[in-house]
Amino acid sequence: MKRNFVLLITLMVLVTSCSQGPKWQELFNGEDLQGWEKLNGTAEYRVEDNVIIGLSQMNTPNTFLATTEMYDDFILEFDFKVDDGLNSGVQFRSNSLADYKDGRVHGYQFEIDPSDRSWTGGIYDEARRGWLYPMNYNPEGMKAFKHGEWNSARIEAIGNSLRTWVNDIPCADLLDNTTASGFIALQVHSIGSAEQEGKTVAWRNIRILTEELEKYKMPDNQDVMQINQIASSISEREAAEGWKLLWDGKTTEGWRGAKMDDFPDKGWSIENGILKVHKSDGGESTNGGDIVTTRPYKNFMLKVDFKITEGANSGIKYFVDTNLNKGAGSAIGCEYQILDDKNHPDAKMGVNGNRTLGSLYDLIPAPKDKPFRNGFFNTAMVVVEGNHVEHWLNGVKIVEYERNNDTWNELVQTSKYKDWPNFGNAEEGLILLQDHGDEVWFQNIKIKELE
Repeated sequence: MKRNFVLLITLMVLVTSCSQGPKWQELFNGEDLQGWEKLNGTAEYRVEDNVIIGLSQMNTPNTFLATTEMYDDFILEFDFKVDDGLNSGVQFRSNSLADYKDGRVHGYQFEIDPSDRSWTGGIYDEARRGWLYPMNYNPEGMKAFKHGEWNSARIEAIGNSLRTWVNDIPCADLLDNTTASGFIALQVHSIGSAEQEGKTVAWRNIRILTEELEKYKMPDNQDVMQINQIASSISEREAAEGWKLLWDGKTTEGWRGAKMDDFPDKGWSIENGILKVHKSDGGESTNGGDIVTTRPYKNFMLKVDFKITEGANSGIKYFVDTNLNKGAGSAIGCEYQILDDKNHPDAKMGVNGNRTLGSLYDLIPAPKDKPFRNGFFNTAMVVVEGNHVEHWLNGVKIVEYERNNDTWNELVQTSKYKDWPNFGNAEEGLILLQDHGDEVWFQNIKIKELE
């Protein structure tokens, strides 16, 4: 009898344990701001009716209300409501360190964006790299936000996987390993006009889960584009989609000098997963020289992360034929321009800015307001599908054109390429990284071949 009683009690404990579900922790007690601290700015936060309300204020930088606790892996849920015309966000795995911009809050941010851009749910790297997952990667997710209403949000930060939802609609799917731990913070963004003063953003039902995350995380959604920011890696999703590393991050395999059979023995180096072209005299191919792939490519999506030093000039070329120019200077091909627009004179040359960063060099200009991350790695993407070509920068399309037609050929005749026969019309070609005599860093070079 006693044994049966013990067995019954054990079963009851097990049933109770199984029925408890996820062990959520409330981050906001509904009454005051205990467990939170204000950082950086002077905008006001107050509590009303179980809601934290942030009020925009003139003459203050971004203001953050941060948890006093730090979190690494978690699932975070909250409701938010924002006035139109006010930008905001929720920081996660963020920090305020004395040795980084005098304590400036920096780190991942869940974007709250009621503007026509509709990037709510995207992931921004506050005070650091800028946009990591702009919502134009996920057009369906751009429709999730509801103006003038309470919206629900979910953030899953589990290992290197960062995912977001708005009103149960999946938004961002990002892989990144820059920061593993930090606080949660609510943002009142700085404003530039008196008309915005007093606008509010509000949060409620803020809770976090830190246990059994694999059990309670949302299933993968293959319809949402995944962006992998981890250098020299191919995720399971990328591999399934056909992405491959074009540079392995360690050796020179798959690359050679544009005007030689082997990889240059000077002017380039590999260190800590970064491929560097060295500073020399600022000339085209006067030191180590350009490097090219050892095989040509036809239809493809190419991604290259690049970081420029001050005043630097370089480029990513495609449809390259190394037999065209055997003399001095760079090999010939269409070029995604890499340039310090602010400090290099080439930005002011050419026609209408067609030699600036991201432009199809000397042919088609990229817009001036492109999303460049000064001082950090940027992701260039070139998409080639037959005669249709696109240039992207950090997830935003900045150049688009058609080749192999009269309009294209006429454009070429007004450029420095007019003397090269049939320029840009080749069916396939090599891919090139340029030595223009300035130090530029490359990493995370990958390609997906298209049918």
